[in-house]
Amino acid sequence: MKTNYDTIIIGGGPSGMMAAIASSFYGRQTLLLDKNKKLGKKLAMTGGGRCNVTNNGTLEDILAGIPHGGKFLYSTFAQFDNHDIIQFFQDNGTKLKEEDHGRMFPVTDRSQTIIATLQAKMTELGVTIATQSEVISTTKTVDGHFLIKTADKSFTCRKLIVTTGGKSYPSTGSTGYGHEIARHFNLKVTPLKPAESPLTTDFPHKQLQGISLREIVIHIGKHEIKHDLLFTHFGLSGPAALRVSTFVQPGDVITIDFLPEISTDELTRAIHDLRDKSIKNVLKTLLQERVAEFLIIDAGIKLETKAKQLSEKQLKLLSEKIKELPIKVTGTMSLAKSFVTAGGVDLAEIKPKTLMSKTIDNLYFAGEVLDINAHTGGFNITYALATGWVAGIN
Repeated sequence: MKTNYDTIIIGGGPSGMMAAIASSFYGRQTLLLDKNKKLGKKLAMTGGGRCNVTNNGTLEDILAGIPHGGKFLYSTFAQFDNHDIIQFFQDNGTKLKEEDHGRMFPVTDRSQTIIATLQAKMTELGVTIATQSEVISTTKTVDGHFLIKTADKSFTCRKLIVTTGGKSYPSTGSTGYGHEIARHFNLKVTPLKPAESPLTTDFPHKQLQGISLREIVIHIGKHEIKHDLLFTHFGLSGPAALRVSTFVQPGDVITIDFLPEISTDELTRAIHDLRDKSIKNVLKTLLQERVAEFLIIDAGIKLETKAKQLSEKQLKLLSEKIKELPIKVTGTMSLAKSFVTAGGVDLAEIKPKTLMSKTIDNLYFAGEVLDINAHTGGFNITYALATGWVAGIN
């Protein structure tokens, strides 16, 4: 195995694989190093193992899905965006399909399809891939090249791309080593914290555990999030909860609107129109049965009570439970159990057009190692693939 390359990439996730493809596409001898046995270990888990590879929205939609660092990515998306990602996979024999909220998946519903496509392209272009190769030191030599050492080999290169990811799900190899490289070269790294994290609550949710709701609305402060929600044994998960985690603090109270498509007046009329039925049977026409039962009991009303027997006060309280159920958030899950890492290599250290360090020539960063965090729904993988391409071609 040769030891000197034009470009070396550390980290074999989506960003690293796309950087390797871009680099070798432009004729550079490229080495991809990864500590795991297989490439794309975290990518294999995404989208419930189906891999939500990108989003089919407009540029505005994509930037709205990247709450921190979106503006920095204008230059990246001008060179390679979500529609280029879709085209890339189609050109390489992988058909994608669109689901709700613009989410794009492989038609096979298998993450491995995406990983295999990226690997096949790297092989076609002549990328050297070295798995089970954990980097232990990264330095610069007197002639300005980079010296990268693994446990048993040393490599040199003119250009180094760091695509090591954040620190979420460390079992996939995300240990934050890329941040250590940045610090070694005196680049600032902003504090790391969980993002896109499930919420823990002090809400008596046992009765609702396992229930999944589509298109509810969560309000917190000035924020309104409309998406799917899952009640769990520890609190709340699903896309709506993950998005809320970006700006919620322990002790904050969120409210859930279970029926965002109808107003309180329309809800009252719906109950009135079926006033001869029990309130449980009325609400079963609007909500999942377990949710209806929980909200009725939570409002202090017996399930068999006829709708017409409800007092104005009871009806008002029940409507409030359905339209504005308050839930106190006690915190978010740890970084190890979060989907995304907030924080990373400070964007002020990086040139937006090329993703090269402003102070260290030929040192590039791409993907989640940067201080960028996006929502689930294809946005994280979109910016990972796009920044990988841009770092690879420049």
